[in-house]
Amino acid sequence: MHPPDKDSDLYEIYLLEMATTSQQSNRDQISSVNPIQALPDQSAWGPLDALPGNPMMWVLIISELMVFGLLLAGYCVKFIGDPELFLNSQAQLSRLIGGLNTLVLITSGLFAALANEASKASKTSLTRGFLAITAAFGLLFLALKFSEYSDKAALGISIETNSFYTLFYLMTGFHAAHVVFGLLILGLVSRFNSRENTQTACAFWHMVDLIWLILYPVLYLVR
Repeated sequence: MHPPDKDSDLYEIYLLEMATTSQQSNRDQISSVNPIQALPDQSAWGPLDALPGNPMMWVLIISELMVFGLLLAGYCVKFIGDPELFLNSQAQLSRLIGGLNTLVLITSGLFAALANEASKASKTSLTRGFLAITAAFGLLFLALKFSEYSDKAALGISIETNSFYTLFYLMTGFHAAHVVFGLLILGLVSRFNSRENTQTACAFWHMVDLIWLILYPVLYLVR
């Protein structure tokens, strides 16, 4: 369309129409953009983003659960291969110490949950107090486990005694190492306290509880 002469009465009408057309075109372009598509993907960890604490900790937890799952599978295979050896060896374990360790870890898990709730309410001092109690029960668990190992050593029982004790020491020793690592995490979180840090530490500690709640009946109780 050829614009009218600037001196013409129609020139101002032409400019108004051109401005209106330009504004409408800009609005059409903006409305054609999907705002959801325009935003970058914020869910880098997928389903792990919905879990409490740092997603990297959940990657570690899942991988550790898989390792313990393989150890338990190996235990079952060996048990089926020589049930008499396993039953006789299992009878030498102290169910009392194993039960006390279970009670200790369940109690520690309770205080970890209380620390998590205190952190949610932004009660830093109370959070640190509950984390300290959690760590104290963790230390008690290790003391009981060391006592059990000492009793077995006094009887000449070691990781090389037979296949049952090889798996017993591997699984309980690996679990004890996780307890030690959990204590270090609790100490760091108590020093550098935040909501996310507390959630992360408690998630790991609950994994330690869960694993022992599986190991105890399998190693000490199941006949």
